[in-house]
Amino acid sequence: MAEEVIINESPKNFIHAFVEEDLAPGGRCEGMQVHTRFPPEPNGYLHIGHCKALCIDFGTAEKYGGICNLRMDDTNPAKEDTEYVDAIQEDIHWLGFDWDDRFFYGSDYFPETYEYAVELIKKGLAYVCQLTPEEFKANRGDVGKPAVSPWRDRPIEESLDLFERMKNGEFPEGSHTLRAKIDLASGNFNMRDPVIYRIRYVEHHRQGTKWCVYPMYDFAHPIQDALEGITHSLCSLEYEDHRPLYNWVIENVSVPSTPRQIEFARLGINYTVMSKRKLRRLVEENYVSGWDDPRMPTLCGLRRRGYTPASIKNFCERIGVAKNDSTVEYAFLEHCLREDLNATANRVMGVIDPLKLIITNYPEGQTEEFSVENNPEDESAGNRIVTFSRELWIEREDFMEEPVKKYFRLFPGNEVRLKGTYIVKCTGCKKDEDGNIIEVYAEYDPESRGGNAADGRKIKGTIHFVNASDALDCEVRLYENLFSVPDPEGHVDEDGNEIDFVNFINPDSLKILTGCKIESSVKGVTAPAHYQFMRHGYFCIDNVDSTEDHLVFNRSVSLKDSFKK
Repeated sequence: MAEEVIINESPKNFIHAFVEEDLAPGGRCEGMQVHTRFPPEPNGYLHIGHCKALCIDFGTAEKYGGICNLRMDDTNPAKEDTEYVDAIQEDIHWLGFDWDDRFFYGSDYFPETYEYAVELIKKGLAYVCQLTPEEFKANRGDVGKPAVSPWRDRPIEESLDLFERMKNGEFPEGSHTLRAKIDLASGNFNMRDPVIYRIRYVEHHRQGTKWCVYPMYDFAHPIQDALEGITHSLCSLEYEDHRPLYNWVIENVSVPSTPRQIEFARLGINYTVMSKRKLRRLVEENYVSGWDDPRMPTLCGLRRRGYTPASIKNFCERIGVAKNDSTVEYAFLEHCLREDLNATANRVMGVIDPLKLIITNYPEGQTEEFSVENNPEDESAGNRIVTFSRELWIEREDFMEEPVKKYFRLFPGNEVRLKGTYIVKCTGCKKDEDGNIIEVYAEYDPESRGGNAADGRKIKGTIHFVNASDALDCEVRLYENLFSVPDPEGHVDEDGNEIDFVNFINPDSLKILTGCKIESSVKGVTAPAHYQFMRHGYFCIDNVDSTEDHLVFNRSVSLKDSFKK
């Protein structure tokens, strides 16, 4: 008797409905274990769009007690690199998914894939074609007009001989291809005798120069799925028109299993680009500092910016799985991060534009300690010690010599509460020879320890501060959207010419602030520590540039939520 499948109670989508249909009594996969795969091409770093796919692949297997393979789609020798292979594995592990010992390379199946191509030739279902790329395009036909190939009826033995000679490197690139013999008049152009093998004299990152003929993805992919025993091949909507070819390959070669391809809509997010080619251009032309630049939609970039695995997986789950392409607001991704960090990030006081505040009636040389809660949303986070002395750092915007209407922070004669410590009353300020304010003066109320007035008077303003005697210097990086428009692609000028997407890069996407101050409680903490800087947003320690002697904090997301629920 087959082992009972326990279905985790999580939101169901149309993919799950198909899977359950296959698992049901009499279904295609009755008594089988659900087996999916995530097949990234190692020609770049994973981005948030890939994350949706891998959450679907790994998540579906997890939901039905199945397994998921990780397979590098390295059938194109011109683009792959081991740097990307390592980065992909790191990103997937960071998200919390694993593949145990089920890690494969598509190129490992080159021998079997070649033999299946030979099998098709022997069955009269494939032939060697000698149309050049230009001739192939010219003879592809049109709607209502069949394609043409003068080599379609080439004798089987002749195609077998030519295909082997292609493998042996006897012909130049582009001179010969192997095409599946399906239907030159098909309304689906993917079925018009598609090329399934081509000649490429390029060194492969794993196979070296062993091969000079390489299978096309549409031919290799179903074979790889079948050889690994994949039950459900989940892929993006762009492959929907390729499914008939996927099924044709499975039906016409002697593979050991019959996977089912199911397509879902890709993830689009505004204010960014998802094309690997365009992301690579941003890196190579130095518009960003690298693939892990915190403004990039790559997983390593999001990780460096301070995004958490929980926030990204929650985002992917909440946007759902659909059959129609759509664009999700970047603000919703930020909303998911803000929700997670609000519950998990400790609070600290950081001053990013420091101005000296001197408490003139506080004893010189004296320091007090105050116990302050780390996270009001999480009692288990406990408390930390905040120090207080005569000289403090406050935000420059928290003082105005001549206040505007409804300004409740420091100005001469006004009282404010210094977070968790005392009430102080502003008495004046000092300016330099250029008229810039360089110091603010105030007196504290010794009876207000903890921030409450003994006589019950109401204090409207509360500001944060950092003790100057033990404050840590730090660099703060403020990030905004990389692009200034929601959709940086597809714009045209007055003459109808496409506008280069890099023209829409936001010049204010990164602001670097130096000389910032942060409380001493963060001393010695390393990445990926996350904090809420009071009134400024959520920050993390930069995992590349930050050191013990030079702290660097990246703003992950502001406190203000712009997403409209």
